[in-house]
Amino acid sequence: MGQTPLRSTAGGNLPSELGRFIGRGGELAEVGRLLECSRLVTVTGVGGVGKSRLVLAAARAAAEGSQERYCDGVWLAELATVRDPALLELALAEALELTDHTTRPLRTVLAEHLVGRRLLLVLDGFEQLVDECADLVRELLRRCPGLRVLAAGRRPLDLDGESVFPLAPPAAEEALALLAARASAADPAFAVTAENRAALVELCARLDGIPLALELAAGRLRTLSPAQVLARLEDRFVLLTGGARGGLARHRALRTTIGWSHELCTPAERLLWARLSVFAGQFDLDAVEYVCAGPDLPVEAVLDLVGELLAQSLLVREETPAGVRLRMLETVRMYGAGWLESLGDAGRLRRRHRDWYVGLATWCELDWFSPRQQEVAALVEAELPNIRLALECCLDEPDEAHLGQYLAGTLWFYWAGCGRLTEGRHWLDRTLELADQAVEYETSRLKALWVLGYVAALQGDAAASMSALYECRDGAAQSGNPVAAAYAVHRMGCLALVSDEMARARELLGAALEQYRAAGELNSNVLMCQVELGMALAFLGDLPGALALCGEVREICEERGERWTKAYALYVLAYAALDAGRTREARRLLTECVAINHVFHDLVGLVLALELLALVTVTEGHAAEAAVLQGAAEPMWGGVGLQLFGSGYFNAPRLMCRERAGELLGAERYAAYEAEGRELSREALVGRALRDPEEHGAGGVPRQAGRPRGSRVSTGAAAEQPHP
Repeated sequence: MGQTPLRSTAGGNLPSELGRFIGRGGELAEVGRLLECSRLVTVTGVGGVGKSRLVLAAARAAAEGSQERYCDGVWLAELATVRDPALLELALAEALELTDHTTRPLRTVLAEHLVGRRLLLVLDGFEQLVDECADLVRELLRRCPGLRVLAAGRRPLDLDGESVFPLAPPAAEEALALLAARASAADPAFAVTAENRAALVELCARLDGIPLALELAAGRLRTLSPAQVLARLEDRFVLLTGGARGGLARHRALRTTIGWSHELCTPAERLLWARLSVFAGQFDLDAVEYVCAGPDLPVEAVLDLVGELLAQSLLVREETPAGVRLRMLETVRMYGAGWLESLGDAGRLRRRHRDWYVGLATWCELDWFSPRQQEVAALVEAELPNIRLALECCLDEPDEAHLGQYLAGTLWFYWAGCGRLTEGRHWLDRTLELADQAVEYETSRLKALWVLGYVAALQGDAAASMSALYECRDGAAQSGNPVAAAYAVHRMGCLALVSDEMARARELLGAALEQYRAAGELNSNVLMCQVELGMALAFLGDLPGALALCGEVREICEERGERWTKAYALYVLAYAALDAGRTREARRLLTECVAINHVFHDLVGLVLALELLALVTVTEGHAAEAAVLQGAAEPMWGGVGLQLFGSGYFNAPRLMCRERAGELLGAERYAAYEAEGRELSREALVGRALRDPEEHGAGGVPRQAGRPRGSRVSTGAAAEQPHP
């Protein structure tokens, strides 16, 4: 089955403030005023002047002070690492935690999601895609009257109605306060005194008060006095100004400060700085040691060098769900990239970067079938900007495009298991279009084909799915690859399953399972094939067969620590338990299923489990609570895809719950409880689903008296007429 991430939070996704926001009171008030009278406000300014911090502070103020205007939240889309225009709409959809399993254009999905909502969208770092971003923002603002946009970039979007706020460096006193605060953070013994104040004021002036320049200079105050810092800066001012003749002084000041920091680095630190510029977003020490080390930069020296760059504020250390990560500020990274190009080593470093992430994907695929699934999901999520760079690198070299097929295919578990169907389809299509069909790389091509067939099936694109799977099956037969043939037959069975062709699904999935066993293949895909066969049997009425298959999968998953496939096995087991009238067992199985699906951001699994849980709930006599759960699940179907949405088998629990709860509550009360459910955030919904309905009544109303008729789950053509 397929997965989709939807981590919905009613208040938005703004990060917490990592450091104290110093000064900028007037600027903050003005941006707030502009937001009151304009639907598009763009804060512009030189890199390092503090645009990002200002718009985030303004966004937080808007979230706290305009809750009615932004009742659907304030959402941040960080675009600095997005280079491919084709990924812009995907980046916005991800920022809005919006998922769609269909093949509809993402621009349409975005507009339909935003059209009835009132929210603030914050765009940061769009200048490398300014034309594409302007076009998208124009259309969204035109179609979505409740949308407002706050953007930060080095230039405006140049749209009608745009209010542009050019951000100047802070005033002298604010600049001094910022410098002092950052210096104190680096060295608690630092203080502004009568003796050093004049030098600090002069330092701020020479750096034009640019916050990034001040923060870099503050890092040097750990070891140098303010007078020494100022003297060293002055020594290099003429040499390091750079830039075009007649350029703005503050542009030259920023380059001067970064260049001065570069000059003060040791040769080894400069070399590491340049090589680190091949990374995008966050990265970890292991990647740095592999990509950047060499004869001229011993691997054993990298850790200490990273520590020095951290101490000089050239690197940032961040705690993430994937562990401790490093990040280089974009302006600092760009400076290093220029040096790397001048060294003539950029191509080699990009290939080493690609090789690391090809290897990382390989290990993550193996680790997916283990107790580390959740950690793998978090790691690949954190590394996505670098994986995108690696895929681009593969496609930039025609002779190495087969590596792109390998990488895109190897990430099947992420595209399907962590809800990245749209992006997976993008890369699979591109790699299969560009790479030749050399015999020595046939295994990679076949894998990319069956993964494409899998992804397309989950998107409801049956034609594209069958085309890829038939090509994979035929290619596997010609090359004598029984494993690829098994995957092709398996995904044909998956397509039949979501298309309500249960007899065909049973035949294909059974054949694939036999082929997997003959080839000695065992992983999450193989177990999912067994679960899908169990689903087909259950829908066809063979519950003993379904129980045997899914019970075995559950045991293997618990032995191996596998949770993703286990959730689907639990769904089938709960389906059978409810059909047999064992509602308490069904509830226990489904609550575990919901919890696992939520961890993996699995929208398909979550919505199926919630709707079956709603049917369990009404069967237990809690009609009001069932209506709330059903109402909360209903909007999820919009992103699942037409194939599943139109399935009589998968939709049977929803239709039965609606009829039974509606009979007990009456149409008006049922609609009210269903509407209450639609207002629940994803976190609130999952928390509610995991509690026993005895703990509360929907809307404060106690459980409904009596027990609705029957508990058997009707399926197929009979789904429209619930079982008597």
